[in-house]
Amino acid sequence: MLRALAVGVTLAGGAEACPLALVLAQDVSSSVDEIEYILQRDGLAAALISEDVQGAILSGGGIALAVYEWSGRRQSRIVLDWTWLESPADIEAASVLISGARRSFSRFPTAMGYALGFGAGLMQRAPDCDRQVIDLSGDGITNDGFWPQLAYKHFPFDGITVNGLAVLGADPDVVDHFQFEVLHGPGAFLETAQGYEGYERAMTRKLYREIETRVVGSLLPQQGTDASQR
Repeated sequence: MLRALAVGVTLAGGAEACPLALVLAQDVSSSVDEIEYILQRDGLAAALISEDVQGAILSGGGIALAVYEWSGRRQSRIVLDWTWLESPADIEAASVLISGARRSFSRFPTAMGYALGFGAGLMQRAPDCDRQVIDLSGDGITNDGFWPQLAYKHFPFDGITVNGLAVLGADPDVVDHFQFEVLHGPGAFLETAQGYEGYERAMTRKLYREIETRVVGSLLPQQGTDASQR
């Protein structure tokens, strides 16, 4: 914990030339059971320290990262507050903190509009970076509160791109919901995971693409969908 805090306090100095402020939003709604939660949490932690993702972070000079969990209307909790990653030690510390997190909520529905509103608020505290991206993961559609498109009208999303990671298997409508409701902003795209067993692999591809901002051969799945027109 102390090591992760030490990484975080370097943010103000390190972010003077920040290429990317990235927020990762993880689904902890009631459709996600405990085994799936662990696969999601540990999958994100492992993706962050993968060779491809670390290489992308370090070759670009670093990124600012924040992570939160979301479910119901008022059930969003920060797991990793804004942290500047510019060295292998920084990335490792963030990964350790994420993998050690305890689930914040488990009995609430899927309120994506509220979750995105929370993410927009978190982005207001981000350092001044060239790009601002929210990466929303989920295995179902909004079933509580307002929908994502309404969030985009009433929360500060100017200049923010929202990408999606849809976990397949729990809801047959999840891909359409992400494509037509969640994706937002210039260059927005959708990644899919074959269940939570495929979450680490999908998150690795997604993080690499978000950080590198280019399409690279075998790292992209056939299911990937661009939505730059949104």
